[in-house]
Amino acid sequence: MGCNPVLEIRQIKSGKKDYLDILLLADEQESMIDRYLDRGDMFVAEVDGAAVAVCVVALECEGVAELKNLAVLPEFRNKGYGRMMVDFVAAHYAGCCHALVVGTGDSPATVPFYERCGFSYSHRVPGFFTDNYDHPIIDGGVLLTDMLYFRKPLRR
Repeated sequence: MGCNPVLEIRQIKSGKKDYLDILLLADEQESMIDRYLDRGDMFVAEVDGAAVAVCVVALECEGVAELKNLAVLPEFRNKGYGRMMVDFVAAHYAGCCHALVVGTGDSPATVPFYERCGFSYSHRVPGFFTDNYDHPIIDGGVLLTDMLYFRKPLRR
């Protein structure tokens, strides 16, 4: 990659499983990814033609888009790519949705990231991780049990 990397975000219509290795960074159980991958819109961020981040967004109810998966390769974290994906998705869905929501575990890295991106706490789904995953999910040294939902209003 050169001194001035070129970032391109594009939608993936077919071959979504080609990015499974990156998707698994944010959702480590493939059967859970399978629940939303086909029905969601997938976007990939590429730097100089190489994928560095992916996200999947699904329309869950009238006017609400849910960010189901957002993953950035470890060597590209803390460089603004995750934030760029959130901003891109928010702009993309602003014309048809009034809110973007995301569910995440109570991770010391993930929650502050979404708050910095303009999301506010919405609600909690008790036992989500323990009820839906076949193994304990640990993120940032924290055993995840509940799903925390955050909401970001979108301007049309």
